[in-house]
Amino acid sequence: MLERCLQRVLVAVFLLGLMIVAMPMSSQAGMEELFAQQPEKDFVSVTAEVSPPIGKQPGQLSINVRIDPTWHIYSITQPPGGPLATEIEVRFLDGVRQVGDIRVEPLPEKKTEPTFDNLVIETHHDRVTWHIPIAIDSSVDLESLVIEGLIRVQPCNHDNCLSPKKIPFTARLARNVAKPTELPTLVGSGEPNYRPGMGREGRDTPNPVSRPEKLKIKVNDSLQDTSLAMIMGLGFLGGLILNLMPCVLPVIGLKILSFVQQAGQSRRRTLALNVWYSLGLLSVFVVLASLAVFRSLGWGQLFSFTGFNVTLIAIVFTMSLSLIGTWEIPIPGFFGSGKANDLSQREGALGAFCKGVLTTILATPCSGPFLASALAWAVGRPLLEAYAVFLSMGIGMASPYLLIGAFPSLIRFLPKPGEWMDTFKQLMGFVLLATVAYLLALLPWTYVVPTVTFLFSLWAACWWIGRVPPTSSSHEKIRAWLSATAFAAVFGFIAFGWLVKTMTSRFERTLQAAGSTTVSCVADHQEGELPWRPFTRKAFDELIASRNTVLVDFTADWCMTCKTLEKLVLNTPRMARVVRGNGVVTLRADWTHASPEVTQMLEQLGSKQVPVIAIFPAEDANHPIILRGGYTQEMLLDALKKAGPSNRLGLTAAKGQANRK
Repeated sequence: MLERCLQRVLVAVFLLGLMIVAMPMSSQAGMEELFAQQPEKDFVSVTAEVSPPIGKQPGQLSINVRIDPTWHIYSITQPPGGPLATEIEVRFLDGVRQVGDIRVEPLPEKKTEPTFDNLVIETHHDRVTWHIPIAIDSSVDLESLVIEGLIRVQPCNHDNCLSPKKIPFTARLARNVAKPTELPTLVGSGEPNYRPGMGREGRDTPNPVSRPEKLKIKVNDSLQDTSLAMIMGLGFLGGLILNLMPCVLPVIGLKILSFVQQAGQSRRRTLALNVWYSLGLLSVFVVLASLAVFRSLGWGQLFSFTGFNVTLIAIVFTMSLSLIGTWEIPIPGFFGSGKANDLSQREGALGAFCKGVLTTILATPCSGPFLASALAWAVGRPLLEAYAVFLSMGIGMASPYLLIGAFPSLIRFLPKPGEWMDTFKQLMGFVLLATVAYLLALLPWTYVVPTVTFLFSLWAACWWIGRVPPTSSSHEKIRAWLSATAFAAVFGFIAFGWLVKTMTSRFERTLQAAGSTTVSCVADHQEGELPWRPFTRKAFDELIASRNTVLVDFTADWCMTCKTLEKLVLNTPRMARVVRGNGVVTLRADWTHASPEVTQMLEQLGSKQVPVIAIFPAEDANHPIILRGGYTQEMLLDALKKAGPSNRLGLTAAKGQANRK
């Protein structure tokens, strides 16, 4: 009677949730917004036009930018070390050239930001126009004149920043143009051989139109000359080491239960189950190889996508509920049922396969020296060679299980099946819940509460299914599954549709009430921590042009190897003394959300994974010293010694900035 009442209550809640979803949005709109970090909308629009010369006044290229309310972009003179400055690239035709300073209208708003060490932040709101004086030869037909270019901006609001966007523009002759007005000069001339001068604030300003020549980075090709057989050997070792990484320990504990269950079974069956487990491992490596070859996704980069993280959180959470006895996953022998005397049931082939899949997915946030070398070699290789390298990693990771399957006597030291297995299984359930907490930390903050709400609906759905007795008819079991699935789906739409918008709006109002204009993830320096600055390509190019030795740490929040190395090797008092003593500038390239600038830089360095340390010597920045995967403090110190200190000018600038801090 009580169970029937509870089911009726849950059905009522389900219908109420369906009504709530139907009112603010259609189901199609809900599907489109599910897992979307930002709506698909252009927050910045660009138009351009050309004004003809008037008398002695030169012509003018005007680039007009419109910005949505509550959003802003940064100026082209935004100082490095903070937000991403706007950049303009213009492709002038023959007979057209820039002849004067770039002017801007209106001037950017300026504010000192304490979270960026009192750096001046220059922002544009609503609209901004850049005017570029141009000379047009008499041979050019004004009626058919076309000037094309790109403007790169990063729209931001009080909540977060979108990925940088390159917006193309096409400028033609404007009609009924008034005489050009004199506007405040902000940026120096773009004529050939022009040397940037001092801006209004007394600092050197770069020329955003005629950009300096980019670095021609040349990576040491010794690894690329290595044979395929040798690289596959490195991949095998890297895959083998993955079994010892903390990422996979929650599932390895469950595999130990499988080994205990296999005790006393025939060698043929034990080998077959471990082969199925290995096939699950290899299937994920095939998928990762396909993503790398056809979508250019690096090792572990899936964790930079919110949708993937939410899906994985949901899977791990429901598995943990199965381990602690809330419900039973309908896969033969996947985790075993909730009673100790049933845990010795035979493991199924499908259960073994799924365990292999989960183990490999959870392993991808980790990396290592051999694995990193193999992955770096595979970048840009032919399809068959890339697949061969990834499969060698999978075989390396699967090799211990194949070995145990062939020789079951290797696990005779494990205890016999008994009541302890029930306790161990439930403990593994809590370990998986800790994994859920770790994965939640990788989500954008606006998705944490909606995801937790969705997890509660999954909890209720699993409880709903688990309440159906095993002796019930198939009709009752199917009805419970359909009802529970619909219940969880409705709350999923509510959580990732309405609730995400609500959380975003609430945070924006909180910031506006506090008078905040920016949100920074830059923390105060801890004792012994290196003086990190956020990586931007513009800031990097300026540091290299000043002949500084630059250390770039490519990292991500989801990379456990990165965080371990940063804590134990990189951010140490000894390293801090060497870095400051030699005037080395340290940049942190955050790849957590697959920043396009960071991705491009990694590809230039021949990598598709993190961690990577790249040290650019002041005297030879085109030949960086690169450390991939794991590294020791001695390796890093030796690399800094080879790179040498910043030159005298760069060292003076670095010390001056340190003194200002």
